[in-house]
Amino acid sequence: MLRLMPRSLLGRMLFLTLLVVLLAQALSSVIWVSQLRASQMEGLLTSARSLAQSMVASVSYIRSLPIGYRPMVLDQLRSMGGTRFFVSLNDKPLEMRVLPETPRKRAVLDEVEAVLRERLGKQVDLSLHFVNPDDLRIFNSGLKLDELPRSWAHYALTLEPVNPPILVTQIQIGPSEWLYLASLMPEPYATLEDQGLPTQQLWFIILTSSFLLLFIGLLVHWQSRPLKRLARAAREMSLGAEVEPLQEAGGSEVADVSRAFNSMRERISRYLSERSQLFSAISHDLRTPITRLRLRVELLEDETLQAKFSRDLDELELLVKGALQCVKDTDIHENIEPVDLNHLLHGLIEPYLGSGQVTLEGEASASYPGKPLALRRCIGNLVDNALKYGERAHLQIEDSDDAFVLHVDDEGPGVPEQKLEQVFEPHFRLAGHTQGYGLGLGIARNLAHSHGGELSLRNLREGGLRVTLWLPRQA
Repeated sequence: MLRLMPRSLLGRMLFLTLLVVLLAQALSSVIWVSQLRASQMEGLLTSARSLAQSMVASVSYIRSLPIGYRPMVLDQLRSMGGTRFFVSLNDKPLEMRVLPETPRKRAVLDEVEAVLRERLGKQVDLSLHFVNPDDLRIFNSGLKLDELPRSWAHYALTLEPVNPPILVTQIQIGPSEWLYLASLMPEPYATLEDQGLPTQQLWFIILTSSFLLLFIGLLVHWQSRPLKRLARAAREMSLGAEVEPLQEAGGSEVADVSRAFNSMRERISRYLSERSQLFSAISHDLRTPITRLRLRVELLEDETLQAKFSRDLDELELLVKGALQCVKDTDIHENIEPVDLNHLLHGLIEPYLGSGQVTLEGEASASYPGKPLALRRCIGNLVDNALKYGERAHLQIEDSDDAFVLHVDDEGPGVPEQKLEQVFEPHFRLAGHTQGYGLGLGIARNLAHSHGGELSLRNLREGGLRVTLWLPRQA
């Protein structure tokens, strides 16, 4: 069930609404159908009792006639178009293939038999069966229904094109004299079958469910638009773009979220502005005393002391420049735009193509929405780091609809397993003799995080280090 659940708010709301509507409609339909069937069964039994009363009247009438008049009266009735029943006199009960019993057929047979025995006597010999019209036999000779004149029996015993079952009642009214009564059940109970959910009810369920889903879909779409704007603004803000204040629209909860986002945006913007001013002030304030100290060091006559002071000032200046570069490189203010990653990568590795220091396999299938300069600086740091510590850089691209993945392998000594995360810390360098600030991997990871991605390290079995840049294509 969880795997079938849509990912979007609109899809989940419609899915859950459809599920609830179907459950509610199914429950109400079960209750409605059970009540309908109970009502139909009550009406069926009432019709059966009425039919049995008519049979009792016909039996009483035939019994009241002199024996010699009975066949003549029956012939006259058939010639006049018959009555509610097809009636005949036989010298024995006719054998016919009866239909399988169902709850409704059994209920009708029991009700008719109860009325007949109550009115005609409990000891009366009778036979009650439901017979298919094709298996119906009429007289002693075993004639079929189709072999009789239409005016004799078809009026009472056919209901084309349904051909419902026929109730055959055979009652002994004298020695070797059986009264044969055949009749259909009255409408709407002629077929005697349990009706499923009526077509009108099915259409009612379909129409109400469709209208309900339509209106809920429009409502959720209308209410989710502020959330989509909020998600887009949050993503752009995470990439460092300038974001306009959100309109505080929608429901009260959504408006509260938009209001909180606007407040957070103002605080973050103010913090970034103050941080930039702070580091600019620090840079300005430190450069003057450092320069003044260098001038005073040059006036020292002791060369050994002068060298010590110069080395301390170099370290101090290196720390200041490193801190400023860290802030500068990870706080890149750019607009988000489609970036041609293939063009970006070819531009980075072009200076090394002739020397064979850098190789590239694969290509990006589509442009990537991001900040061009930040992505160039991120990937450039990875390539420079591989060339600095591993002499060669082998780039492999794996692109899909979900993410763009870039592997940068080098041929260096790798990184100790316990220090794979420590190398991302500022000013941390494994090789102390190399030049630099120890900020390349840390800056690259921060830039990857600003795009919603990740940067990870893994030592290769054959030697060297693999740096994997993962950038999601979907926010």
